[in-house]
Amino acid sequence: MKFGLFGGATARRGGVASDSNQGYRDFIDYVVEAEELGFHSVFLVEHHFTGYGQVSASLNLLTFLAARTSRIRLGTAVVVVPWHNPILLAEKAATVDLLSGGRLDFGVGKGYRHNEFHGFDIPMAESTARFEEGIEVIRKAWTSDERFTHRGKFWLFEDVIVEPPTVQKPHPPFWMASGRPESIRYAAEHGYNLLLDQVAGIEQVIERFAIYRDAVEATGRTFDPASVAVARALHVAQDDDDLAHARARRADALDRFNSLARTPDGVITSTMFVNNDTRLASDEGSLIGTPDTIAGRIEQLRAGGIEYLLLVDVEGRKQDLRSFARDIMPAFDGAAAEAAA
Repeated sequence: MKFGLFGGATARRGGVASDSNQGYRDFIDYVVEAEELGFHSVFLVEHHFTGYGQVSASLNLLTFLAARTSRIRLGTAVVVVPWHNPILLAEKAATVDLLSGGRLDFGVGKGYRHNEFHGFDIPMAESTARFEEGIEVIRKAWTSDERFTHRGKFWLFEDVIVEPPTVQKPHPPFWMASGRPESIRYAAEHGYNLLLDQVAGIEQVIERFAIYRDAVEATGRTFDPASVAVARALHVAQDDDDLAHARARRADALDRFNSLARTPDGVITSTMFVNNDTRLASDEGSLIGTPDTIAGRIEQLRAGGIEYLLLVDVEGRKQDLRSFARDIMPAFDGAAAEAAA
């Protein structure tokens, strides 16, 4: 199995609690140590206007991480394409791929938080159309050696060529965050790797994995289990009080995320929250517990075909990384066990 990190840093404001993350400098040191311990990747969120200080400029932070690391994959989970000029986005992402020596995993999505679309004054109803046009431009920008012109509904580019070229050919891997069956099939049919959310229960994760696998195989391509990454909250509990605190903190964070996704009339469209109990997600839908409990849940996921997990560290503690690498990872990943020894 492969294990990576998911989440990001926080720029703390006075009086506002952080959400499952640390300050930027601490987070950078955290990722550097994760690489030393044998973790495969780090995927950063992109969020705006939260009041909680979540990462807003993920590609900038990945550029800094590229300079501090040498092996760990550097991912976005996700860049919300509807908010970005796609040519500028293609240039920034290609620069990360170049400076990292070809380590970028380009996760993209349509967005789900009402407050962010409201802040950018972009109708959520346009998210799909803006996403599809943006991806079309980015793919063309990364694969065109000649100048091109694009005239679309939202963007007009005349006689452009994107620089620098990407190191990975034909371009960095595209990852898509999806939850609904139709979105999962769309990701498979259009050549995206799949990111599955941190809230769904184990049975639902395995069902979504199977939908994607079957859809990939229906295209005639060979399915690779490592093309699906599942995010899970992590906390290695020291005792019962520590476990109760971690569960409560996780549930509170999910409730806050839930509120940010809700429209003014109370509607939630995100598959992460609309059909899920956030209290359940802080327990059975997580890797929060003793090492034996965590290993048992990973084994359930692996039995369902899952081979790639992204860990959302509830407290952002290096000791949890070390404990996971020492006490849990060796049973599932021999290469990481050697690195942690």
